Amino acid sequence: MCGITGWVSFSRDLSIARPTMESMTRALGNRGPDADGVWLDHHAALGHTRTAVIDLAGGSQPMVAEQDGRTLAVLTYSGEVYNFGALRDRLRRAGHRFRTSSDTEVVLRAYLEWGASCAEHLEGMFAFAVWDPSREELLLVRDRLGVKPLFYAAQPDGVLFGSEPKALLANPLVRPVVDRDGLRELLSTAKTPGQAVFRDMRELPPGHTAVVSRRGISESRYWALRAEPHTDDLPTTVETVSTLLDDIVRRELVSDVPLCTALSGGLDSSALTAVAAGILGGRDGHRVRTITTTFEGYSDNFRPDDTRSAPDAPFAAEVVRRVGSDHVDIVLKTSDLIERTTRLAAIRAQDMPTPYGDMDASLYRTFRRIREHSTVALIGEGADEIFGGYIWLHQPDFVRAPTFPWVAMEALHDGCRAAGLGRGLLDPGLLEKIDMPGHYAEIYRQACAEAPHQDGESAAEHRMRELCHLHLTRWLPMLLDRDDRLSMASGLEVRVPFCDHRLVEYLYNVPWSMKTFDGREKSLLRAAVADKLPQPVLQRPKSPWPVTQDPAYTHVLHRELSALLARLDAPVLQLIDVDGARRAAGDTSDVAYTWHSRMNIELVLQLDLWLRHYEVELVL
Repeated sequence: MCGITGWVSFSRDLSIARPTMESMTRALGNRGPDADGVWLDHHAALGHTRTAVIDLAGGSQPMVAEQDGRTLAVLTYSGEVYNFGALRDRLRRAGHRFRTSSDTEVVLRAYLEWGASCAEHLEGMFAFAVWDPSREELLLVRDRLGVKPLFYAAQPDGVLFGSEPKALLANPLVRPVVDRDGLRELLSTAKTPGQAVFRDMRELPPGHTAVVSRRGISESRYWALRAEPHTDDLPTTVETVSTLLDDIVRRELVSDVPLCTALSGGLDSSALTAVAAGILGGRDGHRVRTITTTFEGYSDNFRPDDTRSAPDAPFAAEVVRRVGSDHVDIVLKTSDLIERTTRLAAIRAQDMPTPYGDMDASLYRTFRRIREHSTVALIGEGADEIFGGYIWLHQPDFVRAPTFPWVAMEALHDGCRAAGLGRGLLDPGLLEKIDMPGHYAEIYRQACAEAPHQDGESAAEHRMRELCHLHLTRWLPMLLDRDDRLSMASGLEVRVPFCDHRLVEYLYNVPWSMKTFDGREKSLLRAAVADKLPQPVLQRPKSPWPVTQDPAYTHVLHRELSALLARLDAPVLQLIDVDGARRAAGDTSDVAYTWHSRMNIELVLQLDLWLRHYEVELVL
């Protein structure tokens, strides 16, 4: 896995821009600790950082295709193309010759064969850029589901691009300016396709390409979900899901470096682990490596809440015993999460604060610890979106709500009932300016209008298909971005088998009644792996990523908030309700110690760090 960046200018000589390009490339150093490189020409400059996963010796980048001493194309690429073997054979038959065994060269040759439509031939997670000197054009490509990030900043004479905003901010042409739209995006739990937090940037939407030429920048969509009749009966549907999962996991187990599954003990990660164990055991007798994370004392002192009924560790242990994995337990301490360096590292990884508090910190710490054992990890992200796992999809009030169901659910919790998730300590005047309810209403309307439907759908089926589309296009991209950014900040590649577009396309058209045929969530996934997992895991209800329940963590947050309020130069003071923040800092009630309430404090602390370290200019 890698980081990519570049600069195209039709009015400058970029062959002398090495210092700037090296700064942009170094900004992505965590995405590629194994190697880096810069390629310069008159009107284009490309940079790359590499975490070597496939063909460790032969996949160096930027990669150049030449013929008779002439440069045909130059590629900087991040990701994994899982069908690269079949594509290489096809391209060889078309006359292409290969110097390496890497998927990078397959992507480069795919561009030479098919041009911008090469994206349609690639299966996997990827973001890349190809400079074509003869056409004087840059092609930007992002995978179908948006697993790998790609940002760009249009310039009067070209473009700047990078895997993360920090690469663009390393160029003096781009400043960290955030306006109302950017702040809305930062605070939102529903992602707006294409919208970046920083004003002068855009995120290339999933399933899109962009061509940069002297005529400007032109985006095109190459993939979208389609509504088609589902003709398979239930047994055939279950078998198809099982077959697809086996094929997907088999391809995603290909790696020239140590690989593991991140096993939570939930149905999703357990299913991947069981399938991977069967493939590895049958192929070469190897055991799958599993890694589980918990907090110190979490199982012994666990308290159920409205979304978590039991700790993860006992269920993960059941899976480990069943599949006989090579297992590692990671135990996070409260002190790991309290460290300010951890909070700042999570912000820098994502280039912004988020409303999710210690979930980001613990996930970042988890990925760093996994990296001590493996370079690649398979995770279960995406299963809830395609199989229907979220609690709000099974409660009529949320299904009928005229907004995103997860936004409707936020309003039930103390700490975010009035202002929304994490926004409870923001200044009321600011909240009125950015108008999050109005923002949600607008993007909800747009999102619903995009959902493809079949003629003759019942009202219930129409709504559930609509909700599936909302999750895939407004909720899942936020989770995928978090997973990518926090893992790559640790030099770890995470793979998301449930986001294979073939599985997503198939399940999008499976009727809701079939997805819930046994009256529960994720019925099809449970049926597809019923013979592979222990019953307690198969029957376990959905449980989100854990959050610490140690009251000492909340104590520290209150102390940090009090210290921040005592600093008259704290930049976040312009954004918050100072009197409300003082009351929150001194609140010792039970409500103050709930996760949703403490997120209000965590967002204030994160915003202050972000404003200072990124020197953000707010234009509100």
